Amino acid sequence: MMIAVGNTVQSFRDHSFLSQKLYTGTPEYVNGLQARTFGIWTLLSSILRCACAIDIQNRTLYHITLWTCVLALGHFLSEVFLYKTAPLIVAMFVFVGFSIVGMLIFEPQEVVGARQKKRN
Repeated sequence: MMIAVGNTVQSFRDHSFLSQKLYTGTPEYVNGLQARTFGIWTLLSSILRCACAIDIQNRTLYHITLWTCVLALGHFLSEVFLYKTAPLIVAMFVFVGFSIVGMLIFEPQEVVGARQKKRN
């Protein structure tokens, strides 16, 4: 969470880090709007992952968190292979890929008693 907050602050202060570290293929495409959007997305997905970790039995929240990982992976893959704006960032693919696989394998099962308590 702290890294996401730092990344968001950095996105609002200076957008050049995106062109220097992430979208190095075509740095001229990086602008302040893109950096701020990237920062907010990073913060939002971090908050969602923390909320999911706190309430891991909430299946809706779990699936929304899983889909954010799928969207992030799709974004980075398209930037690398389709638009050629980013280098192949192995760490990002490994992190997002392992997150998706782990979430699919270890998906929590619904607790029967918890659902009944909410209805009463």
